[in-house]
Amino acid sequence: MHELSIAARVVEEAGRIAAAAGGRPTRVTLRIGALAGVHEPSLRAAYGMLREGTPLADAELAVEAVPLRVWCGACRTEHDVAGPVRLACPACGRPTGEIRAGRELDIESITLEDAPAAPPLPPHATRSPP
Repeated sequence: MHELSIAARVVEEAGRIAAAAGGRPTRVTLRIGALAGVHEPSLRAAYGMLREGTPLADAELAVEAVPLRVWCGACRTEHDVAGPVRLACPACGRPTGEIRAGRELDIESITLEDAPAAPPLPPHATRSPP
């Protein structure tokens, strides 16, 4: 179950970013692409277990699903497709292998509470309104 190692890395990295920003994390948002091979329920269970006893103990895990998106050279546009079984443009039906989105597995943002106004936040961290 690689979701356990993914969750461990998320807890580690989000904790490091929150500590650098000086705030208490309340939410960690991940972007997970359709081709990332992540089973979301397993990731949530692993995150829930690994965050205990860390600064993320009360931080909610939010997931933004990124659809599989391909580029169609014939139509000159991007399209979301249902799955990788047959990568074809849904508009014209022409096969394509140019994947533009769907492989993501990123920490999109970390919401912090009680963060001081002084040093600037690291990339991907946001503050909750007071």
